[in-house]
Amino acid sequence: MWRQAKWEEPLIFELNKSNSTRQGFLINKDEEIRNYITEINIPKNLLREEVPDLPNLSELEVVRHFVRLSQMSFGVDTGMMPLGSCTMKYNPKIEEKAPEVVEHHHPLEDEDYVQGILEMMYELQVWLSEITGMDECSLQVPAGSAGEFAGVLMIKKFHEEHNRNYKDLMLVADTAHGTNPASAAMAGYKVIYVKSNKEGLVDINILKEIVNDKTAGFMLTNPNTLGLFEENILEISKIMHSVNAVLYYDGANLNGILGVARPGDMGFDIVHLNLHKTFAVPHGGGGPGAGAICAKGELTEYLPYPLVEKVNGKYKLSKIPQKSIGKIASFYGNVGNLARSFAYLLGLGPQGIQLIGKMSTLATNYLIAKLKDVKELELIAENRPRKHEVVFSAKPLADNYGVTANDIAKALLDNGFYAPTIYFPPIIEEALMIEPTETEPKETLDKFAEVLRKIVEMAKNNPDQILKGPNNTSIGRLDQAYANHPSSITPTYRVLKLRKQGKITYLK
Repeated sequence: MWRQAKWEEPLIFELNKSNSTRQGFLINKDEEIRNYITEINIPKNLLREEVPDLPNLSELEVVRHFVRLSQMSFGVDTGMMPLGSCTMKYNPKIEEKAPEVVEHHHPLEDEDYVQGILEMMYELQVWLSEITGMDECSLQVPAGSAGEFAGVLMIKKFHEEHNRNYKDLMLVADTAHGTNPASAAMAGYKVIYVKSNKEGLVDINILKEIVNDKTAGFMLTNPNTLGLFEENILEISKIMHSVNAVLYYDGANLNGILGVARPGDMGFDIVHLNLHKTFAVPHGGGGPGAGAICAKGELTEYLPYPLVEKVNGKYKLSKIPQKSIGKIASFYGNVGNLARSFAYLLGLGPQGIQLIGKMSTLATNYLIAKLKDVKELELIAENRPRKHEVVFSAKPLADNYGVTANDIAKALLDNGFYAPTIYFPPIIEEALMIEPTETEPKETLDKFAEVLRKIVEMAKNNPDQILKGPNNTSIGRLDQAYANHPSSITPTYRVLKLRKQGKITYLK
């Protein structure tokens, strides 16, 4: 039976109960620098009046603390993470060596001394253009939602330059990620959702009714978040271009077609890529991330700058597209992550990249076949093959036995599998979105299907056992309202401390 480690681990600030002074390691004083800098005039209002509030721990104590915490966490290094729409695949450890090529360089260093780094960025721009079928890519965007926002700003400026300020509508599929409408709204667009048909695809008839001269663009993924390939994408492209609207590709689902099909060939005009989902950069929990924004034809003139170009045999970070929306990152962007993606693509080569799309698709459809006779896990368009992910509906279990998608996710945790994405996309009731990725072996997929089948049977025969779980994880089922309510949520040690001192109550 799988069981997660369980430690009664205090906060790091509570470990040193004696308040004695301890230190991890001593930093040598550099006398040469001290002799050189004799006086630093720091404004009084910036000077610290009290010593910093540090945990006062030895290195050994710090290492043990964080190792114990890691043992109570779940990651792809310990088990399968079928978190749909996020492509939580295993990233080869060798890619962690790649950022070392940039870590000893300063962003203001003369370009003559960083020609290798610039060549790497130049090649990555070219490779990502080839992979997406675009003409040019900028590596300035710091990953997902920033890439989307950059794309929408490009669309806005593109229309402004053509005196089409009356275009104020942005279309978004009803299966889209929530960041799509958010990015469009931030840029000042009115968002219109395009309803899917009974096959889970964009309803072409509805799209034709909605599109008009005021339509600025359509933000779409392909395959969509149901894992289905938009088979009418060429017609969708024609409809959008007939009113001078821009077709924008959200690269979150690229993994399912990587090396097999290209957004540029489908008629997309702008593509953003999440290097953390598809190209070996770890999901950063908010950063540091890296991404790419790519464009075709005239829209390349609106890419964020600078791009790397080759001038008289030298690589230079100097290219500024004529109508660029501006800079998004400083200096080279998150160049360490770019090095990870470069090493990943270099290691795979064209043949290896093709296998990503094929193997991730094979894994998804293998899992569907293993669960095909489980009637309580329903599928929209059940006879359509999927790409990178599949969304089951657990509505029959919720209606008949009171076991919801959330309960099934907890039960999977109890069996050593990370929880899939649940309740997304919202068009599927009691949604369980599962993305197995190309990296899981057949034995793991078999085990996952077996556990999911067992959970369904338990839901029918003994639902209370599932509703009480998880029992094998370090923390049992949380009261989600209490855990998220402003009066009880405690995001940091500082908040906890101030609350204990009575200096703050609830978060505002």
